[in-house]
Amino acid sequence: MSKDVFTHHRPQWKTHIGFLLAAIGSAVGLGNIWRFPYLCYKNGGGAFLLPYFIALFVVGIPLMILEIALGHKMRGSAPASVAGIDKKWEWIGWWQVILGMIGILLYYAVVISWCVNYFFFAFSGAWTSDPNAFFFQKFLMVSSSPFEIGDLRTPILFGLMLVWFFQWLIVFLGVQKGLERANKIFMPLLIALTAIIVIWSVRLPGAGQGIALYLRPQFGKLKDIRVWMDAFSQIFFTLSLGFGVILAYASYLPKKSQIVKDSFIICMVNCLFSVFAGFGVFSVLGYMAQSTNQPISDVVSESIGLAFVVYPKAISLLPAFSREFGLIFFAILVIAGLSSGISILEGITSAIIDKFHYPRKVVVSVLSVIGFLGGMIFTTRAGLLWLDIVDHFVTHYGIIIAAILECFLVGWIFKAKKLREHINHCGVWELKKWWWDVSVKVAAPLILVGLLLTTIFEEIAAPYGNYSRLATIVIGRDWILITVFIALFAASSSWKVDPRHRMLDLEKN
Repeated sequence: MSKDVFTHHRPQWKTHIGFLLAAIGSAVGLGNIWRFPYLCYKNGGGAFLLPYFIALFVVGIPLMILEIALGHKMRGSAPASVAGIDKKWEWIGWWQVILGMIGILLYYAVVISWCVNYFFFAFSGAWTSDPNAFFFQKFLMVSSSPFEIGDLRTPILFGLMLVWFFQWLIVFLGVQKGLERANKIFMPLLIALTAIIVIWSVRLPGAGQGIALYLRPQFGKLKDIRVWMDAFSQIFFTLSLGFGVILAYASYLPKKSQIVKDSFIICMVNCLFSVFAGFGVFSVLGYMAQSTNQPISDVVSESIGLAFVVYPKAISLLPAFSREFGLIFFAILVIAGLSSGISILEGITSAIIDKFHYPRKVVVSVLSVIGFLGGMIFTTRAGLLWLDIVDHFVTHYGIIIAAILECFLVGWIFKAKKLREHINHCGVWELKKWWWDVSVKVAAPLILVGLLLTTIFEEIAAPYGNYSRLATIVIGRDWILITVFIALFAASSSWKVDPRHRMLDLEKN
């Protein structure tokens, strides 16, 4: 087999920093800004950083090394990489990228659309009178049940169209002109804007009170197993592991690459960004608490509530430049969301190109149309309820099961030793057997199984989110089953070039 048949048309990163910024952009998302600070506050403040960084070294970095190394060695997307190990397991690779696209990006793009809308709302402070009522009743017009779909919310729909246009454009332009160029703009801008918010926030009256509550160590909470579960769960989800993004990005690296070093850099930057962003969040909450004469425990909120209710209310209380503060904050959310969204779209685009050799421009265009149309259900009045159920089932069942299977496949079937030898051959930083092999083969899968079982036991006791059993089955469970069915169908199709031939050719060259 000639080298040109398999590798001539595979793109590569133009620069090493381009890969790093893209991988960091994939990892740094909305959860770094609106979920991590709340988890830190809830789970012992500064004490939470202990289990958080233990989780980073036990699960986060080892799995990041695994995915970069596998994508680099196999020179392919998730399905191509898995099929290169054993074709009967190929469906796992397809399931990962389909979970990313259908399971996450469909609703994630809608959340970015909310951020886009709120960016424009910041010009007028549209939420000023009652941010809670504005978000849930006027903007989302949330229905009382997931089965009361209601009409489409036009502002969200137009925002979604804009989000999908930008995601389409960036991935359409390819690895160097699209992904690399976009992330070279996005990531420095994201860090600069976040720094502005943090520096601005820590100077507000009451900021010290908020920061103290954010980081004050409560070591007694470390006795609670749920604190440790939250730490491992946050590390796993924040690094974009388990849905094929990192494998695709790594497949565009040159032969000689610093896999271990890059993994440490990506993971550490992502985690330090989360901690840094938390200073800005809790400084503002401290200011809000002082301004309203309330304890911070009464104003703090998690996730969507923090971004679209609590923070807007705090912004409206600022003595000056509240519009500018709001514009910067929601610009940060839009950039963080887009950098993660384009990585998920690239993951499945790379998979389809690898297997069927369709032109990139056609693949991206079709996927973007499907993504926009599929995401419309989340722009309805029941959209928030659907989003909540789908997100829960995809992240707590789908992605975790896919990652467990990935660990089993690489650690026990392909053998961790073979991949470790490839890693050590490629770079200067040597990977130690005792740490990485044990993490990939034993520690990481056992912890992921623990997270999975915890969720199952909780939902045996009561349905998630107090939704009806029917809603969780039809919307949550069946959404997962649909992704499995599509993955099995894609895996059953024939390859244009057998992945095993690809590997033989790469080894010769």
